[in-house]
Amino acid sequence: MTGPRREAELRALLDQVRSGALDVEAALARLRGGQDLGFAVVDHDRLRRCGFAEVVYCQGKTPDQAAQVAAEIRRRAPRVLLTRATAEHHAAVHALLPDATWHAVARCITSDPEPLPCVGRVALVAAGTSDLPVLEEARVTASILGAAVESFVDLGVAGLHRLLARLPEIRRARVVVVAAGMEGALPSVLAGLLDRPVIAVPTSQGYGAHFGGLAPLLAMLNACAAGVSVVNIDNGFGAGYLAALINRGPDTP
Repeated sequence: MTGPRREAELRALLDQVRSGALDVEAALARLRGGQDLGFAVVDHDRLRRCGFAEVVYCQGKTPDQAAQVAAEIRRRAPRVLLTRATAEHHAAVHALLPDATWHAVARCITSDPEPLPCVGRVALVAAGTSDLPVLEEARVTASILGAAVESFVDLGVAGLHRLLARLPEIRRARVVVVAAGMEGALPSVLAGLLDRPVIAVPTSQGYGAHFGGLAPLLAMLNACAAGVSVVNIDNGFGAGYLAALINRGPDTP
């Protein structure tokens, strides 16, 4: 965070020190940007450094832990995203942040009372309906970072005519996220038809020799088309975040 808002926070902090409401050590801890909750240290400074607050990965966290981290982030940031969440996580977060929204297919929770203005355009393409959870995670992530998004589902290479019919719409995007399982051929096909960056997401959908997503991961890493960037298996969050950064560009507020 920079500019007037950062200056206002610093003035408020100095006023608290001057009035005695906050001692010097506590003020320094705030300036360092970390808040120790005992089981986690919340990185408040990430909003200033990276433009978006720390994202909460819920898998392995109890609902109460996820809720406490989310509430602490929202205390200093305008919005928060939680990924790989369950309905139980949402219930706990909702108790502390009543505006928290549950995105069941994406397995995400958002608290975003003042959404960012949508800019640019990100196209999200799923090879099959089975890839939707990963694509939805990318959609929720890109959306909360301020990207205008549009999803295209069931356009896998087994029915290439379906992809070609939607190609004019996909071409209007600044960046394209493609989620595919099985042989993972779709990102390479699309990259050969577009003059836009393609972010490939291998999914864990497939039969035996698919090896839980390893086969499409290797196929995407070996794509013969130029312009393909690959994230990890089922990492819709990583793809959505990267797509939003590319879509926004360095000069977009």
